[in-house]
Amino acid sequence: MNALSRWPNTLPCVVQAPMAGSQNHRLAAAVCEAGGLGSLPAAMLSPTELQRELQALQQATQGPYNVNFFCHTPPAPDAQALAAWRKALAPYYKSFGLSPETAATSATRVPFNHETADVLEAFRPAVVSFHFGLPSADLMARVKSWGSVVLSSATTVPEALWLEAHGVDAIIAQGLEAGGHRGMFLSDDLATQMGTFSLLPQIVQATHLPVIAAGGIASAAGVVAARALGATAVQIGTAYLCSHEATTSALHRAALQSDASQSTALTRLFTGRPARGIVNRVMRELGPLNPVAPAFPLATADMAPLRAAAEAQGCSDFSPLWAGQNARGCQALSATEITHNFLHAWRTA
Repeated sequence: MNALSRWPNTLPCVVQAPMAGSQNHRLAAAVCEAGGLGSLPAAMLSPTELQRELQALQQATQGPYNVNFFCHTPPAPDAQALAAWRKALAPYYKSFGLSPETAATSATRVPFNHETADVLEAFRPAVVSFHFGLPSADLMARVKSWGSVVLSSATTVPEALWLEAHGVDAIIAQGLEAGGHRGMFLSDDLATQMGTFSLLPQIVQATHLPVIAAGGIASAAGVVAARALGATAVQIGTAYLCSHEATTSALHRAALQSDASQSTALTRLFTGRPARGIVNRVMRELGPLNPVAPAFPLATADMAPLRAAAEAQGCSDFSPLWAGQNARGCQALSATEITHNFLHAWRTA
């Protein structure tokens, strides 16, 4: 039986978005136990950390779960670009009494590779999802040989058609409202990006695959709208950020539950790739899409010491406060209650 026929029958219609830095296996397990599809973000995990998280997740739930990876091509270091970036950040370093030598020496996000696949194969998750396209054909073949359903994000119709042609089993239609990193991979032109409820029906019409709606869905009304426009399922992230099981920091939670959450923007400053977060000081002062930030994920290393120094003083001026455009549904509830609410909305739509 192929993944297309299996999706509606054996996989939940509510998918918890993988959120690196704001969760571990506990949130994914809680969503699975509540009847949704919990997701474990793995792009920032070493093979040892991934094995530990997967073991804990599998012990905590018998339900199907998703493991998510990035598929970016690591950039070659550019000394000139790095120098320009450090020059832009120098006044902030000075204000905190930091030395440039305090920057991290390596990127914290690694694309899916065979070493990671070696760990993953022992667990054979029901679903494996990718962001920024797909891995190489040999890696795709490995994942599909386990019987895993493969998902990936599309932010445009051409990306959806590319994913269909390259063997995905379902497409995540990531609208412009979504928090965190844009999944765009065929173009870096932000003018191509569109809202969820414009993108979703176009991908549904253009492809023959199940389509999962993502971006700005934070209420029962959003779930109903997505289903009416042809979604097979919905993927929800921001609404889980303040859940009891999330590891979201106190500063991030406070921002999400304040008026500040009404102002989000796409920014390259924290990682080098467009991602949506709550506007803070560094975004306002440097400009959220300032091209001086080096390519993904190299920007992270020099921003990290500023983040740590500011957070130690109770300040989120240099923190990536990832959030979607609709944070109204971000409440301090259990993941079980949040998931049940969205499942009820889907079933009664």
